[in-house]
Amino acid sequence: MMVLGKLKEIIMNDNVFTGCVTLAIVTLIGSITFYSYSELKSVERNVESAIVKGIDPVAVRCAYANQSDVVCVAYAASHQQGIPTPKPLSK
Repeated sequence: MMVLGKLKEIIMNDNVFTGCVTLAIVTLIGSITFYSYSELKSVERNVESAIVKGIDPVAVRCAYANQSDVVCVAYAASHQQGIPTPKPLSK
């Protein structure tokens, strides 16, 4: 029973708790940074590959973008296929 008391004392120590919380936050920040960096490098490699193959790099970039990306919305609007562009009404 003496061992459990000492273990509880070590676990409940403020310095250990603060260290664990700090380690968890640093790990979270590092993980998010690594994920963002990996995604960016993947897009970069795919754009370079598209340029070599003669594919429009903006189309490759837009494949990774979210739907509210203004550049990709404009790109999609200018490259409609089979959908007629609405003409302004004349008065």
